[in-house]
Amino acid sequence: MTSALLDRALVEEATKKSGLVWVAGPGGPARPLWHVWHEGAACLVGDGPGEQPLPGLADGVTAEVTVRSKDKGGRLVTWAARVVELAPGSQAWQETVAELKGKRLNAPDAETMTERWARECRVLRLEPTGALAPLPDTSLAEAPLPTAATTRQPVPAGLPRLLLRKKRRR
Repeated sequence: MTSALLDRALVEEATKKSGLVWVAGPGGPARPLWHVWHEGAACLVGDGPGEQPLPGLADGVTAEVTVRSKDKGGRLVTWAARVVELAPGSQAWQETVAELKGKRLNAPDAETMTERWARECRVLRLEPTGALAPLPDTSLAEAPLPTAATTRQPVPAGLPRLLLRKKRRR
């Protein structure tokens, strides 16, 4: 019983302090997702225009959540979660969205964001099931997921000289 309480406390504290978690749905790769810890679960919003994708996360499935250290970025804990989709307009949805709205950065429509979430997005709760995964012995590094994002043009030839020159003494 004590071990279960300590595990629950570790999951809650680590997830509360980390603004980003890695979530892997059934059979899919882990993706970084921003979240808010609210009433015993990591709460997410996504799958709408301008919001984070939530592939493979559906009501009732099990997901694996990896929490990183806010200070060093290393893996702290990996826990299993049951995904619960909240119905738009329900009491639980409204309470969760109020928490998420306060943490959503750079929203193009801050005043009408909750209405847009109700129409076009999904709000999910990742509820811990109590199962913690052991920390891996290897790095588990993988190639980045394919994306349409591109890099900028090459760095101008004179830029390193400008950045690295020593300040002149007066």
